[in-house]
Amino acid sequence: MLDALLNNYQEAVAIILFGIGFATLLFQRNLIRKLIGMNIMDAGLFLFLTSLGYIHGRKAPIIEEGKILSEAFINPVPSGLVLTGIVVSVSVTAVMLALTVRLYKRYHTLDMDEIYAMTLIEREEND
Repeated sequence: MLDALLNNYQEAVAIILFGIGFATLLFQRNLIRKLIGMNIMDAGLFLFLTSLGYIHGRKAPIIEEGKILSEAFINPVPSGLVLTGIVVSVSVTAVMLALTVRLYKRYHTLDMDEIYAMTLIEREEND
């Protein structure tokens, strides 16, 4: 058991990062902290995908001198997925930060419970 953990420490660290991010997302009430938790989850997922795509002893799939040996290269698909995921993650983070700024300007707080209570009060006043 310990040998398997030491041989696959990248996957273990990725799972720990994902767990920390998920717990932060669940238990924090501050929107900025939730956003940080989401980014930690993304980092864990990217580390996991990268560690699965790497094969020890192989090189990047760059063809030199016309040699094409598929056994000599790593799989480029996980790297492409990670790069695409990073771009999407940055975009989602930017949108979430913009929405957080708008919520703060309207309600003067970043606590989700307080924002929810204020929206209920606003609904009751409008009805």
